[in-house]
Amino acid sequence: MRDEIFKEPIKKQFEFDASVASVFDDMIGRSVPFYDVNVKLVSQILAKSLTKNARVIDLGCSTATSLLALFALRNDLELFGVDNSEAMLANAKAKGAAFGAKLNLELADVLEYELSGFDTILLNYTLQFIRPICRAKFVRKIYNGLNDDGVFVFSEKIIYENKTLAKNMIEIYEDYKAEQGYSRYEIAQKREALENVLIPYTEDENKTLVLEAGFREVQSLFKWGNFMSFIAFK
Repeated sequence: MRDEIFKEPIKKQFEFDASVASVFDDMIGRSVPFYDVNVKLVSQILAKSLTKNARVIDLGCSTATSLLALFALRNDLELFGVDNSEAMLANAKAKGAAFGAKLNLELADVLEYELSGFDTILLNYTLQFIRPICRAKFVRKIYNGLNDDGVFVFSEKIIYENKTLAKNMIEIYEDYKAEQGYSRYEIAQKREALENVLIPYTEDENKTLVLEAGFREVQSLFKWGNFMSFIAFK
């Protein structure tokens, strides 16, 4: 279904409710530059490095796009997904069934979910929605939930410290969304709805966050403008 949520005046802050879930795949595909390319790249990297029957969990899995991309390459993996939206998980279950994939999906708050014994933890455009005061504790929890030599892969919208660059990048990104078919009104509406809900960090702040949690190394995987993916090694 095509994302037309912000064609009407907004009445509340952004949240992943049933209306968003119904158009989420279209929304993220048109709102995050090279989203499909990035998902494929991450899946290929993990498929090459994970041991047989490794355990992978996607926190904030939404409609399970990342898990299914990994399943297409490695059907031996144990795949888990957690999300706090029933509507998202309903879509994820339907997609999993269509692909013949066994997905262990659970409705829960990722901040409260007990993590233990995973080889890879995914966190795609989720950390940015967690209150900054809670992020360090949450990333330490992720570190503790990984097996030795486990990896943490996360994607985020980032901000630039250089104010001119930041301003130009916002304008370039809004032009990008207009090229994807969103009207300027829709773009402005969504930006207002996300105000104080999505709080991005800089690239360096994200890297420092994971290193201070205990990870021995963090590398950049993919970047377009103010969208970026990282891989951290335990």
